[in-house]
Amino acid sequence: MNHFLDIHLTAPQDLRQIIDSAATMKEARKGRTRGAPDDDLPLEGRMVALIFEKPSTRTRVSFDVGVRQMGGETMVLSGQDMQLGHGETIADTARVMSRYVDLIMIRTFDEAVLTEMAEFATVPVINGLTDRTHPCQIMADVLTYEEHRGPIKGKKVVWSGDGNNVCASFLHAAGQFGFDLTFAGPATLDPEKEWVEFARGKGSTIEIERDPQKAVAGADLVVTDTWVSMHDAQSARERRHNQLRPYRVDAELMSHAKPDALFMHCLPAHRDDEVTSEVMDGPNSVIFDEAENRLHAQKAIMRYCLGV
Repeated sequence: MNHFLDIHLTAPQDLRQIIDSAATMKEARKGRTRGAPDDDLPLEGRMVALIFEKPSTRTRVSFDVGVRQMGGETMVLSGQDMQLGHGETIADTARVMSRYVDLIMIRTFDEAVLTEMAEFATVPVINGLTDRTHPCQIMADVLTYEEHRGPIKGKKVVWSGDGNNVCASFLHAAGQFGFDLTFAGPATLDPEKEWVEFARGKGSTIEIERDPQKAVAGADLVVTDTWVSMHDAQSARERRHNQLRPYRVDAELMSHAKPDALFMHCLPAHRDDEVTSEVMDGPNSVIFDEAENRLHAQKAIMRYCLGV
């Protein structure tokens, strides 16, 4: 049994296996309708619990469709359905859920909820997102980069904006897949030092650059994310906009990267805030391939977790 809790907790050879498996499964589905089953049905007869304490579009739909394509069934539960930690403990919930389902995916706020679920579950647990990390997204991003430009090893990735949970998982991936990452953003929103040091300890070059134009020079990939969370108060939103406006990704900023540099955003995007529509809809943008690849990457992650 393998959990998939974070990229830095998964062996590099297993991460590579997941990416390669995802690419193979995506290729095998060419020409099929979305609802058609795969030739191989590794989840046939299996039940997957999808737990959402946070709202979701891509995570919910991609996991649900992925399970069904592989022959399994899903049980979708909201935080309100379960009241995680507000009555029964997380540990007891994990023990009980393990008697009913074969796999648990959880999208939650507090990382401690994820880790406690994994500690006490007797079935695999997948991190669908926490406030601290978002590993499934970055596995899809690596898959997307490699299908457009080949191996990501040795490439330069630039993160422009807030050093948030998605940025954290990009730092994990830099260390595990062997690429370099430059963070461009205000000092108040720097990524966690622990993750910076993790990637550096693996041999990746990790730089912090306040000038966004200098940061993107020579970039193979430019990435950003939304500046605000749906849970942020209006005053916090205004402060973040003021801090992050210099790091908006527009055509002028992209002109300082390599001519063939890709642009990614995990979506949903606030068009013309963190990125202009011109970039989102431009020839270097692969945001919708990236969104589709959540499906294929997560199917491969589920197979890895179940050993099928």
